[in-house]
Amino acid sequence: MPAAPAVPVCAREARPNQFALLRQRRFAPFFWTQFSGAANDNLFKFAFTVMVTYQLSVGWLPPSLAGLVIGALFIMPFLLFSATSGQLTDKFEKTRIMRFVKNLEVVIMAIAAAGFMSDSVHVQVPVLLGCTFLMGLHSTLFGPVKFAYLPQALAERELTGGNGMVEMGTFVAILLGNLAGGLLVALPGVGPQYVAVSCVALALAGRAVAQFIPKAPATDPGLRINWNPVTETWRNLALAHGNIVVFRSMLGISWMWFFGAVFLSQFPSLAKEVLHGDEHVASLLLVVFSIGIATGSLLCEVLSRRHVEIGLVPLGAIGMSVFSVDFYFATRGLPSSSLMGVGAFITQPAHWRVMLDLTLLSLFAGLYSVPMYALIQLRSQPTHRARIIAANNILNALFMIVSAVLAGALLKANFSIPQIFLFTGLANALVAFYIFMLVPEYLLRFLAFMVSRCIYRFKISGDENLPARGAAVLVCNHVSFIDPVLLMAASSRPVYFLMDHQIFRMRLLGWLFRLAKAIPVAPHAQDPAAYEAAFEAAAQVLRNGDLLAIFPEGGLTPDGELQPFKGGIMKILENAGRDGLQVPVVPMALTNLWGSFLSRADRVNGPQVAMARPFRRGLFSRVGLNVAPALASAEVQPDVLRVRVAALMKA
Repeated sequence: MPAAPAVPVCAREARPNQFALLRQRRFAPFFWTQFSGAANDNLFKFAFTVMVTYQLSVGWLPPSLAGLVIGALFIMPFLLFSATSGQLTDKFEKTRIMRFVKNLEVVIMAIAAAGFMSDSVHVQVPVLLGCTFLMGLHSTLFGPVKFAYLPQALAERELTGGNGMVEMGTFVAILLGNLAGGLLVALPGVGPQYVAVSCVALALAGRAVAQFIPKAPATDPGLRINWNPVTETWRNLALAHGNIVVFRSMLGISWMWFFGAVFLSQFPSLAKEVLHGDEHVASLLLVVFSIGIATGSLLCEVLSRRHVEIGLVPLGAIGMSVFSVDFYFATRGLPSSSLMGVGAFITQPAHWRVMLDLTLLSLFAGLYSVPMYALIQLRSQPTHRARIIAANNILNALFMIVSAVLAGALLKANFSIPQIFLFTGLANALVAFYIFMLVPEYLLRFLAFMVSRCIYRFKISGDENLPARGAAVLVCNHVSFIDPVLLMAASSRPVYFLMDHQIFRMRLLGWLFRLAKAIPVAPHAQDPAAYEAAFEAAAQVLRNGDLLAIFPEGGLTPDGELQPFKGGIMKILENAGRDGLQVPVVPMALTNLWGSFLSRADRVNGPQVAMARPFRRGLFSRVGLNVAPALASAEVQPDVLRVRVAALMKA
């Protein structure tokens, strides 16, 4: 099985922010290729929908069904061909596939141009319906290669920013495509011709830019293609299910598409029936929604400190629910009026809350989705990555279909559009809670994210020394009860802790560390069996290629000074050595935590206690973590490690 290709040296260089990627050949041509494709999809679809709805008279395709039929034809290829598309992406060089897809787009748009310029409705509509299906096929083929290319071209610290740029670009392209399609097709007498020329021009521009995308080698060139979409889809879902965090993240992304489809599909009706606005107000809602998604996507890199930070996902889910519910209350009881234009709409203060809620719920949807996409890319097996993404695309299509059916059923049951949004917001809270309980890592990362940004000002120095992959032992001083949470915040990978069994007796912290699958260890003299079981569990963490963190002092410092290191680290390395593992050891030191609420810096009736005088340091007190380069296991001795950690405490 071939290894994942190495990230180019330039990809490992520090970049000021995600926009710097637009100056890099490994990203910029790819970005503009996918941007042009998304814009062309939506320009074509929206122009065609407007034509059938307002300009053509087709007995077998009434205007009320036009949007539904066009949308269904576009989604159908995702169900039929995603499994095959994922296999092709894993088997062949990815740039070759992208160029093939863009060649296909040029051909499809040439056929569509002939359809737009035809004078016969009996030719025009069937040709454009066929092109709708083919453009769905174009997007089906491009989807897996788009998300499989990013982890090959970008380093881990660039992955969140890269995904944010792609998500932002996609929604901006959708917005511009819809606006351009609506404006061009409405031009008297020449609208369809202008649409035809624009579609072909965008396809040619996308193909030209695709020529500059660097090569991205195949990850599984020996793969034998299974052409049966049903069995292959089932096989891909089984592959994803092998990594439960990846599989549940796929479900979370599909739920986001369900959530977004409910809102996007109801914008025209919402604008007319609830907000009493014309079609331009409906377009304004789309603009606001797209800007919110784009902004949230771009914020991910800033908030995550350029790591894959899945702690943003619960934050996004909370925001989606809160502002969906408030959107319901903001749209209730608006006075009836004649249809108003954008100018009249935005001058009414009652509508400002509506626009703010829509902006914020879509912004939080961006915070929700981007880390999930990055997580799937990072943790999927490289040889199967595209097939897992293809399976995700199938789930997305199914969830969108279910959202349309459910929204239709609720409308038939006389639910109002605001009530549907309320139902969706409440359902989002339940679904998110269910997913986070199934995958506690999301909840733990959220807690670590909030602690490191809202309780402390947490600064990490030397985080490039944290291993991006493979087993390692993290060795740190022990200052407070919150130390493990801060170490979680420092690593984009899950960290397993070997901890004093007594901490598990504390109600809240014990629940938290059991949720984190921390390993309780008791002294050998007190419970020899539990002692051996703990070190066997620690060895299994390393065998699995994960990170293990220990506090070699054996307990919280009673005076803020570094205590002697015990010999547990040697037993861990000895057990790993018996399995043939040479595990690096990473020294690190937490600084400025002594004296905080969760340290034992106060004396009450004699002994040191924690959690006394909670506001003695105030909120947002500055704390830090210094990380040194890893030591080879052969260099490790408790005293050597203690000297390294002591030096880091003073750095």
